[in-house]
Amino acid sequence: MTCRSRPGQDAQARDDRHAAPLATAFSHQSDPVTAVEELALQLDEQLGDRGRLGGVLFFCSADYPLAELGQALAATFGAVTVSGCTTAGEITPQGYARGSIVAIGFACGDFALAQVLIEDLCGFDLPRAQSLTDDLLAHCRAQAVAPVTGHSFALTLLDGLSSSEEQVLATLDAALGSIPGFGGSAGDDNRLAHTYVYADGRFHDQAAVVVLINTHLPFEVISTHHLAPLADKLVVTAVDRDTRRVLELNAAPAAEEYARLAGVTSDALEEAVFARCPLAVRIGEAHYVRSIQRVNADASLTFYCAVETGIVLTAMQATPILAQLEHQLAEIEARLGAPLITIGCDCFLRRMEIDALGISDEASQLLRRHRVIGFNTYGEQHHGMHINQTFTGVVIGQPPAGDGTRDE
Repeated sequence: MTCRSRPGQDAQARDDRHAAPLATAFSHQSDPVTAVEELALQLDEQLGDRGRLGGVLFFCSADYPLAELGQALAATFGAVTVSGCTTAGEITPQGYARGSIVAIGFACGDFALAQVLIEDLCGFDLPRAQSLTDDLLAHCRAQAVAPVTGHSFALTLLDGLSSSEEQVLATLDAALGSIPGFGGSAGDDNRLAHTYVYADGRFHDQAAVVVLINTHLPFEVISTHHLAPLADKLVVTAVDRDTRRVLELNAAPAAEEYARLAGVTSDALEEAVFARCPLAVRIGEAHYVRSIQRVNADASLTFYCAVETGIVLTAMQATPILAQLEHQLAEIEARLGAPLITIGCDCFLRRMEIDALGISDEASQLLRRHRVIGFNTYGEQHHGMHINQTFTGVVIGQPPAGDGTRDE
């Protein structure tokens, strides 16, 4: 969890106000060694020196041979903290991509990163979460980039097929307290077979990675969607909690009742219908989407999020997806100024909708304009909640003009 440096490199060099606080890189090379070499070269060129690299965050296609990719990352970046996951699509400096790997390199003098791997998701409880959080905070304090309070956020990456997101996120959020958190569930290019997170030099399934990021730079965590509620409601009347299967809606077979609402036959239910006709639960004045993963042979519906008996699900309708995201990002940038980067966790169902609408090029232009780097997820995370069909992330602002100081 430390920067690599050569003799003679000290705090004065790292505090150079003209040095880049972070760098971005991507590769479409299918060979893992070549792809990682490309990432390292691009990060070096932008940061000016490998010794300034304090941490790496990456997102990669599940098409890569993951054992070899993990070895290449560990060999290339050595003691530097490297975290990442597999995706359902990547967001690179050029916009949407597939079959690629994208990375963010964080400079030592501007960011402190601390990482922990959670392997026993089912046994993750509050005492363990508090101990984990204390360790993360201690590592960041030791790097002395900025005071922890008000200058830190947590990123969580989870196995997107673990069905453990709700428990882990709620427990972790309680331990983090006032530290804002966001993240995404790993994908596997829409296969729904195997998803992985990366830490400690290799890929893991049935696991989560928590990264605490501390910085003197301004930032704001964001979560937004483009869906508006309709009058139609569905009451969950029977569920299998362990498998996230809804057996009945309105006391009728779930697939049949949902198909009726969506205006299709039950045998026509597919991902495109789920994306076009989402459902949400209302909490307070806000609606949080509960996306359907698949329809099963017994006419039940498997959801990406946990759904309980008695919950009322509201039918949602889409508003213009790009206009809404543009508006939300512009609002934040009006407060922070031009972004240094926006780390984005963008639901794969949103990307599916964008593809269906034929506006992928416009979407990529928007993402480039707002400097979004990230991935398409199987679920998003925001302040301890597991949600779907959202764009969630953090906008990090530029260093103040002419300010080369560091908070102590």
